[in-house]
Amino acid sequence: MTDGPFRSAFLAGEALGTWISIGHPAVVEAAGRAGFDFVVVDTEHTTMSLETVADLVRTADGIDGLGVLVRPAWNDPVRIKRILDVGVDGILVPMIDTPEDARELVAATRYPPDGIRGVAGGRAAGYGEEFHEYVTEGHHELLAIAQIETATGVENADEIAAVDGIDSLFVGPADLSASLGVFGRWESPELREAMGRVIEAGSTAGAPVGTLVVRGEDVADRAEIGFDYQIAGKDTTTLIETGRRIVETYGEVGSR
Repeated sequence: MTDGPFRSAFLAGEALGTWISIGHPAVVEAAGRAGFDFVVVDTEHTTMSLETVADLVRTADGIDGLGVLVRPAWNDPVRIKRILDVGVDGILVPMIDTPEDARELVAATRYPPDGIRGVAGGRAAGYGEEFHEYVTEGHHELLAIAQIETATGVENADEIAAVDGIDSLFVGPADLSASLGVFGRWESPELREAMGRVIEAGSTAGAPVGTLVVRGEDVADRAEIGFDYQIAGKDTTTLIETGRRIVETYGEVGSR
């Protein structure tokens, strides 16, 4: 089976994503209009329900070429299978610290005999219309991304990246900085060294490595460090900071 356009672009490090934490289809539409290649819908640190996730996926399906990755709350096969049944392009799973964690992640995305995902004719399988094709072949196109965000994960990054079925590594900068004792110090040598180790592990395994930046001015720096792809911008941060600049500008000139 050949990879679809989004999967191919992602694995080649040619896709740019943005972070979605506001559970409204208009935010996904705006991301598509802005020109992003994919969105990451976060269910770990938001109040989004699975029904909301499904609505966001349906919205993305109406935008040509826009991929959807979802971050589950945990490396939990029950949570993961319910997300996958919605019909996403892949999952970004938090706190992958060991090769065993990575193998459990992959198993949760694969049907028997290769994994433990429960077989069902959900939306991903065309509500049963594409059931056989999806179960036997189609689900192998799902992207399985391991999020490295602890010192233990960094230590095991080579082995995690080498696990069959792991397509990509992703550095979670906030949690990783906290784990290393340098929370929020984005320029610290400890954090940068850890990022470099994960990037090297991905390169050795042929797996692209990405990270999150919430502000556009940080994009160039992360590219220089060597990340293959980025998830750039977070909806709430963009809304707040753009709004704050408007308020400040109005305070300077608007009352004249």
